[in-house]
Amino acid sequence: MEALLNEWLWQEESWLPPGISWQDIEMKEDEGRFPLPRDLIYTFPLAFTFIALRYVFERLIAVPFSKHLGVKDRIRIRAASVPKLETFYKQKSRQPSQVRIIVVSLGKQCGISQRNIQTWFRHRRNQDRPSNSRKFCEASHTHCTTVFTSMTPWFWDHRECWRGYPKQPVAEAHYWYYILEMGFYLSLLLCVSVDVKRKDFKEQVIHHIATIFLIGFSYCANYVRVGTLVMLVHDSSDFFLESAKMFHYAGWTRTCDSLFVIFSLVFLVTRLVVFPGRVVHTTLVVSLEFFQPFFGYYFFNALLLVLQALHIFWAYLILRMLYKFVFLGKVRRLQMKGREGMKGKEAQIIVNLLTQCEVRRKCHLYCHPHHFIL
Repeated sequence: MEALLNEWLWQEESWLPPGISWQDIEMKEDEGRFPLPRDLIYTFPLAFTFIALRYVFERLIAVPFSKHLGVKDRIRIRAASVPKLETFYKQKSRQPSQVRIIVVSLGKQCGISQRNIQTWFRHRRNQDRPSNSRKFCEASHTHCTTVFTSMTPWFWDHRECWRGYPKQPVAEAHYWYYILEMGFYLSLLLCVSVDVKRKDFKEQVIHHIATIFLIGFSYCANYVRVGTLVMLVHDSSDFFLESAKMFHYAGWTRTCDSLFVIFSLVFLVTRLVVFPGRVVHTTLVVSLEFFQPFFGYYFFNALLLVLQALHIFWAYLILRMLYKFVFLGKVRRLQMKGREGMKGKEAQIIVNLLTQCEVRRKCHLYCHPHHFIL
């Protein structure tokens, strides 16, 4: 059974261009390292290592640093202990005030006025909201993997990504770049259920999954050269976003605004110009100069297009925020509107890009999906 599964999973027509077999790409030790699927096993213990390091970092470094920068948490009134309301809150709805009949019914069951019912649910919702300190710690936990991709020939000439494909050795730096990046995104996916949830939660999950598939598949199919370009494009804007969020929570408005503008420019250029115009073009068009299309070609490009769709979604939110920032006031006013529920949900969704990311979580191999980055 295992032999049949391996034979089906590693069919040459799925992973290699037509006319090339696994024997054709075997390398001797002096020829360099060839990417093997078993290398990715190390990403699982690495993901748990990232989670442990994050736990230690947030408590020993991020929390003291947040206090040094002046991050302050709001004092929130705790909701009184009312078992029936607590059960309704956890099992049915967090906002029963939207349906007046429900509020009246709860009031009769608990012997509390409608006004006090609404006040209780408001306090209970505020009680569950993450503090600024927690959001600061989450923003400060960014990946720091670096690779000198600009030193490689395919950074300047994208045809070098495919010359000699698929028999291309992988440099040690690029090998570790892949392993660290995939381990990091696995840790993000494992922590997504306990992290601060935002309006773009579903998009972030899609981004992380697409990123992990892209990293894993591109490594197994030896798309490492173009993969490093994709990761570099997506990682380039993360530093500015996470920095802007940290200063936002600390109340450094001018610094936050400046960093957000820089992030917006870098994001829009890299995700809407460089990524589709250079990276996707080389995988869709330039690669066909060196081999005939096969399943791996279609699968890899399909995932890249999923990321591009997420880029467009996030770019739309960023442009709306820039418009409000330039013409309607400072970024902090948008957050106040989002909290108070004024003028729809778009303000809160846009603020999430500043207060939690997505980009990213880069978006984040490949955007911000995550954290790519995605």
